[in-house]
Amino acid sequence: MIDTLTAAAIEAGKAILDVYARDITVDEKADRSPVTEADRRAEEIILAILARAFPDIPVVAEEAVAAGSVPEFEGRRFFLVDPLDGTKEFINRRSDFTVNIALISDGEPVAGVVFAPARLVGYVAEGGRAKKFQVTADFAITGTTEIRCRERPENLTAVASRSHSDAETADFLEQNAIRDCTSVGSSLKFCLLAEGLADVYPRFGRTMEWDTAAGDAVLRAAGGRVTTLDGQPFRYGKRRQANDCDFANPGFIGWGRDCGPEACEKEAD
Repeated sequence: MIDTLTAAAIEAGKAILDVYARDITVDEKADRSPVTEADRRAEEIILAILARAFPDIPVVAEEAVAAGSVPEFEGRRFFLVDPLDGTKEFINRRSDFTVNIALISDGEPVAGVVFAPARLVGYVAEGGRAKKFQVTADFAITGTTEIRCRERPENLTAVASRSHSDAETADFLEQNAIRDCTSVGSSLKFCLLAEGLADVYPRFGRTMEWDTAAGDAVLRAAGGRVTTLDGQPFRYGKRRQANDCDFANPGFIGWGRDCGPEACEKEAD
């Protein structure tokens, strides 16, 4: 399965870069978030590949959901697809945007791929193992290495959103005595934890499940974890929520190896 998901992400990445090389027309969705031709073309490619390869697995995809198309998936495995995570990065000609595809089983991301086409790099997770791969300029995979979260260092490094910084994030860093913080767009933040370049990713602003599922899968497979702000397991497939729309995430913290609420509190003391 992971080979098919990777191929789908790479094909979508090619289409995104084709649009990236031209003038970008930006539209606005009902929730006032931006959407481009690249988002739509990438999702069409991914949905077509998944339909051919896995016709019995429902797909929850960002642009399809925005258009009102939500498949029935309760009690079944399903895919979560974000065809272009970091649309603002894409529009502003930064390289942080990614393609994200994840498989969800019993509320957990059990496989996934994150591909950053402008960086020619991607990350995959399957069977409890996480890997990083490189591609050539013509999108052939050239090298794959297994990655793991690093052991907890004496001084933690955080990653945070470039486009969604807030006072709560600053307070979290101060309360947990975290002095080093790198700003990165899209789901790459999960991947930086997974390959041992950072240790914690706090997110207090709103996200959707397709924004996080693939990166979450990579981080979990690399030995990390994601929790809600009160330390509970992070779940997927959320419908009929009392305080938010379907598939909306609560705030969360992504943790590297041997990092977590108790460890950070002890370090701050």
